[in-house]
Amino acid sequence: MKKALLTLALMGAAIFSYSQPQLRNDNIEEVIKAMTVQEKATILVGGARAAMVNGVTSGMIAQVPGAAGNTRPVERLGIPGTVLADGPAGLRISPTRQGDNRAYYATGFPVGTLLASSWDTALVEKVTSAMGNEVLEYGVDVILAPGMNIHRNPLCGRNFEYFSEDPVLSGKMAAAYVRGIQGNGVGTSIKHFAANNQETNRNENDARISPRALREIYLKNFEIAVKEGKPWTVMSSYNKLNGEYTQQKEELLTIALRDEWGFDGIVMTDWGSKENTVKSAKSGNDLMEPGNQNEIDRIVAAVEDGRITAKELDRNVRNMLNYIVKTPHFKGYKPSGTPDLKAHAAVAREAAGESIVMLRNESNTLPLKGGEKVALYGVTSVDFVAGGTGSGNVNKAYVVNMVDALEGAGFTLDKALKDYYKEYKAYDAASKALNAGGARSFWGSSKLSEVAIPAAAIQAEAEANDVAVVVLGRNAGEGADRKQMDDFELTQIERELLQNVSTSFRAKGKKVVVVLNIGGVIETSSWKGLADAILLPWSPGQEGANAIADVMTGKTNPSGKLPMTFPVNFIDHPSSSDFPYNYAPQQSRFGGFGRRVAQKDVDYTDYAEGIWVGYRHFVTRGVEVSYPFGFGMSYTSFNYSKPVVKVVQDGLEASVTVTNTGYVAGKEVVEVYVHAPEGGLEKPDRELKAFTKTKSLAPGESQTVTVKIDNYSLASFNEAANEWQAPAGNYQVMFGASVCDIRAEAPYKMKKAASWPVLAAFELDSD
Repeated sequence: MKKALLTLALMGAAIFSYSQPQLRNDNIEEVIKAMTVQEKATILVGGARAAMVNGVTSGMIAQVPGAAGNTRPVERLGIPGTVLADGPAGLRISPTRQGDNRAYYATGFPVGTLLASSWDTALVEKVTSAMGNEVLEYGVDVILAPGMNIHRNPLCGRNFEYFSEDPVLSGKMAAAYVRGIQGNGVGTSIKHFAANNQETNRNENDARISPRALREIYLKNFEIAVKEGKPWTVMSSYNKLNGEYTQQKEELLTIALRDEWGFDGIVMTDWGSKENTVKSAKSGNDLMEPGNQNEIDRIVAAVEDGRITAKELDRNVRNMLNYIVKTPHFKGYKPSGTPDLKAHAAVAREAAGESIVMLRNESNTLPLKGGEKVALYGVTSVDFVAGGTGSGNVNKAYVVNMVDALEGAGFTLDKALKDYYKEYKAYDAASKALNAGGARSFWGSSKLSEVAIPAAAIQAEAEANDVAVVVLGRNAGEGADRKQMDDFELTQIERELLQNVSTSFRAKGKKVVVVLNIGGVIETSSWKGLADAILLPWSPGQEGANAIADVMTGKTNPSGKLPMTFPVNFIDHPSSSDFPYNYAPQQSRFGGFGRRVAQKDVDYTDYAEGIWVGYRHFVTRGVEVSYPFGFGMSYTSFNYSKPVVKVVQDGLEASVTVTNTGYVAGKEVVEVYVHAPEGGLEKPDRELKAFTKTKSLAPGESQTVTVKIDNYSLASFNEAANEWQAPAGNYQVMFGASVCDIRAEAPYKMKKAASWPVLAAFELDSD
């Protein structure tokens, strides 16, 4: 009898198990019906990281060591967990694994700002295609990138991760980035949505932005990326927007993102969701990261008492399942763990060289002939900044420094200088290890401070060497903004070094080259005359120093252009009056980022400048700049001719012929700006609406390039009518080598005004 009962029980269990649907691409609705409320809540909350709490392990053991987070599985229904990892300049995972002697390094690619300096979407796709291959082969489903917030102010600590002060350049770069990654069958998470334009008190800061500025500047790039890149996921930011946390703002996450722009992926929180999980879920935030049991319990309780409806719950679950069935983990892909890092390093080097911006080149100082004796100055020459800190960092196998790069390119370096900097770096490292406080960490960098060189020594070096190269370094990262003094502006030691090097070498008829190995804009107006040539490689990745050497020797002709403005003074940016540039954050006893004690003056930020961000302000108001948006020099020259604008359906088609009028091959970025007719809303004098880059043109060779601009892209946002409006009239289409260097123009007549109403109304509180 007992045996018979046992047999029946086992048969029942087998039938019950067999009857449960297993997730497939075509049965998502069936699986949703089979899920319990607990299971539904479970896949809406990340698995956190395994940790010991009161002797009990909580959270999930990472499927990929060092990955930022994951989603939880529901094994009963064949729903696997998935893996999410940082970061914008390359995959951020641990290079070591317990019980495994293999190394799992990832490639350190150029940072977002340098990629944007290429103005080349095809190049960006090539870089991120290589990056996406590493995501796939290391067993990750989604890389939490790209970062794409607008450079509202030069001192935002994460500007190095982001692309530009202009939403069109930012949006097009982000879309290309997404396409390259997702071409590998893995996902991206564009971030931080939205208005995360400062790090100071970013967890609680309220970004107070007018609807027009929000639509035209801070959301337009996300709109472009969503429509043209189709990312799998969007990451909601920590901050508030007009009084409400972005991850709990239905107007942002559902009405604008989904209903207006057609986004069909998942929205996840940044790493540290807010306590009101219920409001987040109702507003369209599908996934809470990194997740904890309390959030699951909150969702279950809210469903039981009616605060979350069954329809809202199933909507979020459906989004999650649609995401999961696209992932490598669902498809059973077996990662090799051996991407071609050598080939990817070559891609990183090529991309960095193509993107470097040459800001100055008096009397054809560059390229150098090769083989010169070089006096190499600056601690960053040995402590090279490949990328920023925080989630934007990459655990890479190596970083080439300027010493190795220049010697590898055939230059002879001043031995005494080289040894001096190497010894200083070793001394600094030993000192910090002794004091146990200066090791590099997730939150910051122990980058060396510049060290003084006696003027007499510099005079002797000017006698013994052919050229001076001065490397100025800056690092930045997640969790803090930069400062005006000794960061945006040069330190006293740096000023004296530049002055003494310039005086001594120029007295001997020898040239001075400055390399700006920096994460964000610095002041250049007061000292650029001390240099004969200035190269701007930003933070160019692990092979960046080799790329700099390629440009210095002429192996690569620089074709990068600035994706933001370099002002004369910090305060010339209208946003500077509402940016916490002198804020010194305090940390709680727990330490770590996101736990800073907020001061009253950083509880909110008024974006009082409205749409007048970057070049829109400088050009329209006639404010002098050090280097304008879109500026960049070449070893050759280009002529623009035959501008033509044709009316096409819903917009215009603009073309211009570019001719290489110099003596070496090179590429040219063509920037297309539009000046709107008078009347209606006040508009900037000109706005970037499209861009393209030529192929490498031989001396004397020409290429006709063409771009298309639809009428919707010409519109401005009318807050009173809550719609985009493009007035009828005569528009002027400008073809520029920079925003201040317009080479050709042609008219475009819009015969009839057009408008596009929107659904979301991002009201700005009057107080």
